[in-house]
Amino acid sequence: MIDDLLKETEARMKKAVEVLQGDLATIRTGRASPALIEKLRVDYYGTPTPLNQLAAISVPEPRLMVIRAYDPTSLSEIERAILKSDLGLTPVNDGKLIRLPIPSLTEERRQELVRVVGRRVEEARVAIRNCRRDALRDLKEMEKEKLISEDEHYRGREDMQKLTDNYVEEVDEVGRAKETEIKEV
Repeated sequence: MIDDLLKETEARMKKAVEVLQGDLATIRTGRASPALIEKLRVDYYGTPTPLNQLAAISVPEPRLMVIRAYDPTSLSEIERAILKSDLGLTPVNDGKLIRLPIPSLTEERRQELVRVVGRRVEEARVAIRNCRRDALRDLKEMEKEKLISEDEHYRGREDMQKLTDNYVEEVDEVGRAKETEIKEV
């Protein structure tokens, strides 16, 4: 019973880490990465559609992305979506494809991005702690209903804390890696 609760909680914590990794992939570094724009919503015939469903995104050079739309009539909408986004990128549309040069980051912008990463990492930590809180409440409920003994309750609490510590460390590791990537010139 406690093992099931631990597995369920671990799955939720793993999901929090995955969400953080996906979130951090959209933060711009000095390098071109398709993850930066693939989830960008483009107004395609009145429907907000992710860019990766409308176009092929390639990275021929470290500081350049090329977007080849499946439907050439959607190029202007893709260009408009990139300009409206908070990425600070200027697309170059030649009628057949869009070139997206990635300028190097200024020191001020790097510091701002590091702060954004810090906030996102803290949100992930909070999500993990919330998973722990919910699991501990369930453990207490099990003990109150006499489904587990007091010893099992305390053992479960210790295991839950170890699990939480491991996932908080993993989140910190992901955050440090992204900060290092941003600070890289």
